[in-house]
Amino acid sequence: MATKTIAPVTNDFYKIVTERRSIKKYDKTVKISREEMEEILTLATRAPSSINMQPWRFLVIESPEAKVKLAPLARFNQTQVETSSAVIAVFGDLNNFEKFEEIYGAAVDRGYMPLEVKEQIHASFSGYYETISREQMKDVVLVDGGLVSMELMLAARAYGYDTNPMGGYEKDQIAEAFGLDKERYIPVMLISIGKAADNGHTSVRLPIDQIAQWK
Repeated sequence: MATKTIAPVTNDFYKIVTERRSIKKYDKTVKISREEMEEILTLATRAPSSINMQPWRFLVIESPEAKVKLAPLARFNQTQVETSSAVIAVFGDLNNFEKFEEIYGAAVDRGYMPLEVKEQIHASFSGYYETISREQMKDVVLVDGGLVSMELMLAARAYGYDTNPMGGYEKDQIAEAFGLDKERYIPVMLISIGKAADNGHTSVRLPIDQIAQWK
């Protein structure tokens, strides 16, 4: 059976970007379906990553039991946890190079690249990934995790939902609390998602002449 595609509410990129708000309180009666959540996450994974290793991993915390478990770990963000349709914990997988064959093998099979290019890429990077330190890899997955997180928030807005990125939580406990290997999976951020119960606040942005330079 073919999977039904749920169309985004809008494809207007300018509208998506300018109308995005960090929402703290959501309509508790609105539940995002599994199918729609999967489409939002799939769209988010169009984000770029270091040699396309896609180190992001998502934990969708949506059941009442899971939210109860999350609450003491995100005590500065209780309203978001309680009222959102879900909280998505974004992690970075330090062992992401294990997916090389799955990703690049599929690229060859689908005609996206010749086999020799895949082999050249593997030869160029396999040694690097074998010797890179944990801290260096952590830097990589945090950057890639940030990219996919922003893409996720924009994808959610396209589907008519709202989000709030959260950094105030127990980063040293969250992986283990949900059964993940904390030595392998690095927390990037929490993102609450749901239907806004208010319009949020319009915020000020610094003018470009203060933050950009041309040489």
